[in-house]
Amino acid sequence: MKYSIVVPFHNEEDNVTELYDRLKAVMENTGETFELVFVDDGSHDRTFPLLREIASIDSRVTVVKLRRNFGQTSALAAGFDHARGEYVIAMDGDLQHDPNDIPLFLEKIGQGYDVVSGWRKVRIDNLWLRRIPSRTANWLMAKLSGVDIHDFGTTFKAYRRDLLKQIPLYGELHRFIPALASAYGASICEIPIRNVNRERGNSHYGIGRTFRVFFDLMTIRFLLRYLQRPLHFFGTLGMLSILSGSGIAAFLAVTKILNNAHLMVDHGPLLIFAAVLILAGGQLLGLGLLGEMNVRHYHDAVGDAPYAVERVLRTHDSQSTMAD
Repeated sequence: MKYSIVVPFHNEEDNVTELYDRLKAVMENTGETFELVFVDDGSHDRTFPLLREIASIDSRVTVVKLRRNFGQTSALAAGFDHARGEYVIAMDGDLQHDPNDIPLFLEKIGQGYDVVSGWRKVRIDNLWLRRIPSRTANWLMAKLSGVDIHDFGTTFKAYRRDLLKQIPLYGELHRFIPALASAYGASICEIPIRNVNRERGNSHYGIGRTFRVFFDLMTIRFLLRYLQRPLHFFGTLGMLSILSGSGIAAFLAVTKILNNAHLMVDHGPLLIFAAVLILAGGQLLGLGLLGEMNVRHYHDAVGDAPYAVERVLRTHDSQSTMAD
């Protein structure tokens, strides 16, 4: 199997059939072996029944049904785990990603890149609610991660599957896969893609999602720089705090000796501040040491998947696989 197309769906009954038809037509024209991995992320409409019908007539379709709505990152992780292709292409299920752009990804993957990221160069969505916050967030992501691409937010990307196996996905980290992949030495490129208006169904994106991205930025910065050495982060803060507190304490001690001052009366707040700095510094150092101990078990630990599968449908299986 050469290519796997992974698509998460959440209440997209109006788009499922058309997206399948368009994906099938595009991939059949490539002449390569492929599969379509459709993930139902806890839909409450007819999304899953439609996906089940498609899987029953096309053996190249795998449907993964999650027990509830886990979110886009977890749905993508489920799709990646069930994909069997050498290369994986991820895209949204709302038809805002044009399947006709897929050959552009295949061309770049064929040139040896590990990650090919889509770039919505010409955006047609709302200026104030989408474009300006997105541009700001993408600029910050590029600066903090050191990965020079313009559009981290789009799901439309292609990956080498063996690279995806090394990248843990949880929370909202799917948008940071290029940044995480760069830490493994992956080669990354970007291609312009079409930005198409949603024709049917309701958007699942809102301004609140943009605010969550900024918290994720702090996470990704820490993961990229200090995942393997947390003591360097907490220890630096701890030592700065201890040195600052010790400096203030030394100043107060000299003042006491030379001027015989009553420290609690004359410098009470400053004395308490010095004590708090020293104690906080010690706690940060301890936190860093605990982090170092956890890192020792990081690579050996068996992490739980960030999703729960209810069933997996493949037409060549004798029966559906039921989750425990």
